[in-house]
Amino acid sequence: MTPMTSFERTLFLDLETYSSADLVKTGVFKYVEAPDFEILLMSYAWGDGPMQMWDFTSDGVPPWLSKALTDQSIRKVAHNCQFERTCLNKYLGVYTPPEQWEDTMHMARMNGLPGTLKGAGAALQLDKQKLDTGEALIKYFCKPCKPTKTNGGRARNLPEHAPEKWEQFKIYCLRDTETERDIYHRLKDFPVTETEHQIACMDARINERGVLADTTFVQAAIEMDKAFKVAPLEEMKRLTGLENPKSVKQLKSWLATVGLYPDSLDKESVEDLLGRVTDPTTKRVLTLKQLLGKSSTAKYEAMRNAACADGRVRGTLQYYGASQTGRWAGRTIQPQNFPQNHLDQIELVRDIVRAGDLDGLELVYDNVPDVLSQLIRTAIVAKPGHTFLVADYHAIEAVCTAYMAGEAWRLDVFAGDGKIYETSYAQAFGVPKESVKKGSPERQKGKIMELALGYGGGVGALKAFGADKLGLSEEQLQELVTKWRAASPTITGLWRACEQAAKNAIHCPGKTYKVRRSSKSSKPGSAVCAYVRDRDALRLILPSKRQLSYWGAWLDDKEGSIRFWRLNQTTRKWEKSETWGGRLVENVIQAFARDVLAEAMLRLEQAGHEIVFSVHDEVIVEAPEGSQVEDIERIMAEPVDWAPGLDQYLSADGYSTPFYKKD
Repeated sequence: MTPMTSFERTLFLDLETYSSADLVKTGVFKYVEAPDFEILLMSYAWGDGPMQMWDFTSDGVPPWLSKALTDQSIRKVAHNCQFERTCLNKYLGVYTPPEQWEDTMHMARMNGLPGTLKGAGAALQLDKQKLDTGEALIKYFCKPCKPTKTNGGRARNLPEHAPEKWEQFKIYCLRDTETERDIYHRLKDFPVTETEHQIACMDARINERGVLADTTFVQAAIEMDKAFKVAPLEEMKRLTGLENPKSVKQLKSWLATVGLYPDSLDKESVEDLLGRVTDPTTKRVLTLKQLLGKSSTAKYEAMRNAACADGRVRGTLQYYGASQTGRWAGRTIQPQNFPQNHLDQIELVRDIVRAGDLDGLELVYDNVPDVLSQLIRTAIVAKPGHTFLVADYHAIEAVCTAYMAGEAWRLDVFAGDGKIYETSYAQAFGVPKESVKKGSPERQKGKIMELALGYGGGVGALKAFGADKLGLSEEQLQELVTKWRAASPTITGLWRACEQAAKNAIHCPGKTYKVRRSSKSSKPGSAVCAYVRDRDALRLILPSKRQLSYWGAWLDDKEGSIRFWRLNQTTRKWEKSETWGGRLVENVIQAFARDVLAEAMLRLEQAGHEIVFSVHDEVIVEAPEGSQVEDIERIMAEPVDWAPGLDQYLSADGYSTPFYKKD
């Protein structure tokens, strides 16, 4: 037998599976724990060899599969390989390290493409794309069915119940692997650094590790919310005479009877109405609407659904969730958008909820749903004998912006007391920093300026961050913009430099255009990023050597603006988009900050610290009781090889807690 070449030892594969668990609600780790979980089909190919099909329902487990999975010389490739790897590990009773896998979903996201197999194939205009027949076939074979007289009262459809559909299902599965391999070939020349592969593997291990949910607390919170909302709903029915006052249509009709005709009854609209109405009954109805509209249990229910047999929730992170920056996104319980907590004596309040003491909670708080919402973080707990060490970078985006632009006075702030909001206002308005006190309107203006204006935003950006609620006129808001920009010349220069370099790269494909720190800075010189246009995309080369991609980028002939193709995060459609200097810098900075965080997470894992998840620029480590957070802070602030001198300005603040919270 002729030995296989290196590429011939690449196994492309795709699975079709069955489980009574709802994959969307539970995530793959809980999905494979269902006692009826099984693999139905596997399509596969060795290298560029022929597509093959293995039917587990008739032929059992392939005798060669376990050996292939554990053979580190064989590279395994799948689209969203966490699913295939987890399913195979569970079903075969083996463990395949993530280092042996490559993921075409990751490759797609790194190129600025949609992450789904269907979306990536369509964006790449592949000859063989994912078939549209799959959704109906998956529903038929991969999920429980409702027992009826027609189907003989069965709760599941098997191949023998629809042989023709089963053969179609095989064709569908084969096409998935074909599409996956075509994506691999199309994108294989895109450079994926060894470091980035290590980060992806670390992400897989964090997701496998999971984090413990306090299921007793979770269930108590769900039941308490349900019990609390009975009385407000009944009161609302009595006041309005409506059968279902939670119905937007019915409530709009009732409001019309009192002379109110809102277009919407969302949170902002209800708040606006409450500020205008004077009638006590109407005001009370709107207050009750607001109270009932507070969603406090969705994440609790997500935790309950996703908790595995050992109580741990797994798969909370999505590697490369944001394709324009590479930042992590949340999955399953979405920890990235947990509500903030601002409760005094949070441990005591948590104990009241855990005990199911609704009367006790109502003695202290009128808005129970709001309290439950603020306590969501605390449902995540350290395992017995352990604690959470939580550490967060201090103003990392502002630090990275100052570092990349070379804004000397900002760097001096971060190297000193770190009071960027106070200093920003003082620098913009020419007043002593000491005069800008904590809690003052001036500091609040400085904070809003820093958050809103760093990426080219103007008055509209200030309003989005709540500046209009400070009682400032349009002229005063514009003054904030003008003053901030005048005080930040190297940052505004970075906007222009990135935009010009990107345009030059589009004009001259194959030529690299570097962006350097401002010559006006006291710390000028080295290139901080670069742009190059290849046959497929405009590439942004980051200091870490990772690349961001703007697929198919071109210049609009009329406006001269930069256009590219991207996935609309709201509509989920692949469509034309526009970018400019400030937006390009936003991508650069957020990607840079992500790479700093990722490097720190690698160092933490290598030092033996077990990360259970991360949120934005924060890392959560599960450690034995008595462990000190100072070691986490120190590692996070260590020098970064590809960002010399950055450690002078980086700092991380942390704390220890038995349950997750915002300190």
